[in-house]
Amino acid sequence: MRKLLFESLIRPPLTERSPQVSDAAVDELARALDGAARKRLGRSLSIRAVDAGSCNGCELEMHALNNAFYDIERFGFRFVASPRHADVLLVTGPVTKNMREALKRTFDATPNPKWVVALGDCAKDGGCFAGSYAIVGGVSDVVPVDLHIPGCPPRPIEILKGLIALLDGANGKGGASKGG
Repeated sequence: MRKLLFESLIRPPLTERSPQVSDAAVDELARALDGAARKRLGRSLSIRAVDAGSCNGCELEMHALNNAFYDIERFGFRFVASPRHADVLLVTGPVTKNMREALKRTFDATPNPKWVVALGDCAKDGGCFAGSYAIVGGVSDVVPVDLHIPGCPPRPIEILKGLIALLDGANGKGGASKGG
């Protein structure tokens, strides 16, 4: 035990390398997202995360948007605790039978205009969980979906690009399609 303690004092901590994304690319994406949200809503974008039965891989990437590297709150985008304060429902995972009613109620509690984004492959059609007795299916089987962001899990940059496509589609520039 003593040997392990002394070795841990000498060795540097093991950490992961930061993503290989340039700061300029992240800043440009965030500015585009901020401009699109302000043009469409006249204010910042509020996001309500809903876990409908996922493995939490998508949540890790989604929550990375709030870390010091991406820090989307500096541009006025924030995650909110109540669907009554949200503009976007960001739904992850296949919808389980136990979460079907909760997802419907969350959707109904979100004021208009509202968008639903299915985040990850499981949210689209159930992914690797499809066919399970506990799974209803993808998010679109329960509530209307405006945008699907593919990936298992999608990277934070892809989530930002998806939100820009959603807002550009809502502004009439194409990109996101209703029900897609």
